[in-house]
Amino acid sequence: MSRADKVIITCAMSGVVTSRAQCPAIPYTVDDFAKEALRAYEAGASVLHIHARDDDGAPDYTAARYRAIGDAIRAVCPIILNFSTGTLDPEGRKCPHITDYKPEIGALNMGSMNYAKYNAKRKSWVFNFVFENSFEYIGALLGQMNESGVKPELECFDTGHVASAEAFIDMGLLKGPLDFSLVMGVVGGVRATPRHLAFMVDNLPPGASWKVVGISREQWSLCASALTLGGNIRVGLEDNFYLPDGAMARSNGDLVAKGVQMTRDVGREVATVDEARAILGLGPSGGASR
Repeated sequence: MSRADKVIITCAMSGVVTSRAQCPAIPYTVDDFAKEALRAYEAGASVLHIHARDDDGAPDYTAARYRAIGDAIRAVCPIILNFSTGTLDPEGRKCPHITDYKPEIGALNMGSMNYAKYNAKRKSWVFNFVFENSFEYIGALLGQMNESGVKPELECFDTGHVASAEAFIDMGLLKGPLDFSLVMGVVGGVRATPRHLAFMVDNLPPGASWKVVGISREQWSLCASALTLGGNIRVGLEDNFYLPDGAMARSNGDLVAKGVQMTRDVGREVATVDEARAILGLGPSGGASR
């Protein structure tokens, strides 16, 4: 089977907005993260996308918390670590966890966007905030990643975010192999449809790897589309709580297992951690400090 037939499955375990009131399996404590990481790894994930939480479930942007979670995960499995950098917190936006721990991958948001959500009880829209990611900020964070040996994962919430990569390629700040996350279904960003996904994929730089990130139950139809288009997939409780039959997942492992099944159903195979490292250009052991 060729490398192109291999599918990297990323698991986004918690996010920062979801809570145990919505889904009891969402990890808060360091031990929770380690247990969920092992479940995801054993089910077939090769990459973990991590937003740190404190023991009460609040976002924690400190380097110490990310280090504690990263070390706990590495103690139980050899999965690739991808740390989030998305936040409005002033200290968190300095991303000390990237330069301190040096995970293999760091998420890099490629543009600004408006965030909004629908309040079903009030039957009205709530316009939350502007998630600002200026070219200056993206360039500064990309410089940190380059200096620390951390691979940027280019998170794109709209088609224009894909095009933003061109400027940084021209400046020599972005070098291949490039890896894109196409985030679909966030209000204020690109619509979560197969046609919009195909359009975004058509606009990627030649040779780039990519994954789809589908929000809520749109995750499964978008995963199916990505798999047939030759891409990778992301699943996990950050993005979606439910299996295709409507049952709530008991763990991140349940969602990964479904992603594995879908991958094999379309005639492709799940990449091992070592195969994912090779595809992403990470080398045999990654860049995280121990």
